[in-house]
Amino acid sequence: MFLKIFEVRVGTIRSECKAISLFTSAVLTPSHTSETTMRQSPSTGMRRPSAPPSASSATSSLAIALMFSSLRFTPARAFAGSSPAIRRTSAAFLRRPARLSHIIGRSASTRGIARSASTRGGDGDFSTWTFEEPCGRMDWTAGPDFDLQVTSELGSDAAASSSVVVVGMYGPPKPEEGEEKEGVDEGEKPLPDLAGLAASLDAELDGAIGALLVENRKDFKDGSATGSSLPVLRVVQNGMMRRIIVVGLGPAGASEEDAAASNGKLGAALAKVLKDEKAVESMVVSLPEGGSYDLVRISEQLYSGLYVDNRFRSGEKVVDVAKDLKTVTLVLPGTSEEIEKGAALALGVSMCKDIVNAPPNILNPKSLADTAQQIADSSDGTMTCKILNVEECEKRGMGSYLAVGRGAEVEPHFIHLTYKPKSGDVKRKVGIVGKGVTFDAGGYNIKTQMMELMKFDCGGSAAVLGAARTVAASHPEGVEVHFIVAACENLINGRAYRPSDILVASNGKTIEVLNTDAEGRLTMADALVYADKEVGAEKIVELSTLTGACMVALGDKLSGMWTHDDDLAAELEASSKASGDKTWRMPLPAEYEDQLKSKIADIQNLGGKYGGAITAALFLNHFVDKKKPFAHVDIAGPVWDATTGATGHGVKLLAGWIEKQGKE
Repeated sequence: MFLKIFEVRVGTIRSECKAISLFTSAVLTPSHTSETTMRQSPSTGMRRPSAPPSASSATSSLAIALMFSSLRFTPARAFAGSSPAIRRTSAAFLRRPARLSHIIGRSASTRGIARSASTRGGDGDFSTWTFEEPCGRMDWTAGPDFDLQVTSELGSDAAASSSVVVVGMYGPPKPEEGEEKEGVDEGEKPLPDLAGLAASLDAELDGAIGALLVENRKDFKDGSATGSSLPVLRVVQNGMMRRIIVVGLGPAGASEEDAAASNGKLGAALAKVLKDEKAVESMVVSLPEGGSYDLVRISEQLYSGLYVDNRFRSGEKVVDVAKDLKTVTLVLPGTSEEIEKGAALALGVSMCKDIVNAPPNILNPKSLADTAQQIADSSDGTMTCKILNVEECEKRGMGSYLAVGRGAEVEPHFIHLTYKPKSGDVKRKVGIVGKGVTFDAGGYNIKTQMMELMKFDCGGSAAVLGAARTVAASHPEGVEVHFIVAACENLINGRAYRPSDILVASNGKTIEVLNTDAEGRLTMADALVYADKEVGAEKIVELSTLTGACMVALGDKLSGMWTHDDDLAAELEASSKASGDKTWRMPLPAEYEDQLKSKIADIQNLGGKYGGAITAALFLNHFVDKKKPFAHVDIAGPVWDATTGATGHGVKLLAGWIEKQGKE
């Protein structure tokens, strides 16, 4: 007798949470059982029949239908209270990113960027993918819906009627080398230099802001501690509680690089205010005149700072952020176009975080390819998406890439997104390649530690698709961009590739496999050949979570960048400084090539004990024309934060570089 047990967890329709388990059983004859091939589910480990349904299984299905009918439930309704990640609602499934709106006049506004650009549409029925089929769609996060405005002048009633008022304050300039700092000795009362709204509020509150400056000088440093804030002043006026917060903008007269960092920290500080303070409907942010402000950076960090991944939470675990917020008004020079640009960057960062944070039973090559298709669908006709299946990859000779995916039940999906500006004016064609190993168990050289974190091994593809989402929203001119991801999983079964296998890449090079856990470079070998030969990209930039050796060298705040081309290195370094995605150029010594020599093949996939990040970069160079500008960026360190999860690193680096390519 073969007992089928179906358990369906049903969310409550009212405020309580209950679980209802439904059980059915069907008797299978011995002859039927012996003819049924058994298949193991990748997500549960259960072995289930793969033969066509028999009469007994049909009887079982009928029993399920009758039980749902008697309970006045349908299978779709049964999941109505479950986690958003396993729920489908038709309205959410059809939602697509809204067009960015403008408010013309003295003030400019962009409304609802974070929420309008989210897509909530998963494979709604848990059973459609858990036992038999892989998940085909990954949900996107939905952020708070509010109106972000910028204005050069603040109306007399705006601050008085706002729930929260934030005023920025520059600290004293940094003293020159050898010059003593004045007015900061312990116990000495500083003379705060308050201006504009800060001065008005201080007078209105009988010097309360000045008093806070004195009390908190150690941490706030008279405003020099960038992104820090004074304790919240809570004032009740006309029956309404107002909250006044002073935020430090760093030392006055800071360098361009320090000012860029300050703008990013300011945006993050504003997001923190909205996260920490409850029941905020409106916030006014007043900044001193004459400052070096970057509205793109401020707005991007404000939006990105409000990111919360609730896709896999339910009930009390759901974190509501800024749910009452309606407007945020920034008082500084700027335009709605700058806000839109910052919002487009935030969309890409959010997309990147969604991909890296998603668990491997949700995010796989199939659902990653679907995500790419959705990005193309939301691009207003500027993007096309092509997904190559295994047969199409075989025709191109992608033996290196396909070998890695042989051990997984979900087949490899080769993703190629193409962006072309509507104007048709293209000055340059570039290729962006990302490592898309959605889960890396190490293959037969199985990982002995940190395997639970190996969902972030798709961080390169996440940054690439995040940049694609930014490009889809911002529509840069003058550049044609090809986003390429060779998506697969590195798992184990009877067909998985083995140490000592010889693989043939699509450029004809043979590769001896010394370690199946050095798989990322194998997938990208064929992706790089595709970008170089089939696409004909004039420049290629590749991002990947490639080596732990890079983390040893640079830690978890910097990515490593390898290229033979000095001009390309300078371009990426400039984008790094402007975006805040920090990278550091690393060496490519020719003498390390000896570590990649194989006794029986053209090349081997692993170098010696030391310099692993360098030999990995040298390996990749074998699959791009030596005369073509090519850069490899290893983002293994900064892609993940042990406390907060995915960081979104790489999106702004790529997006900024892409935009510059169209302007050269």
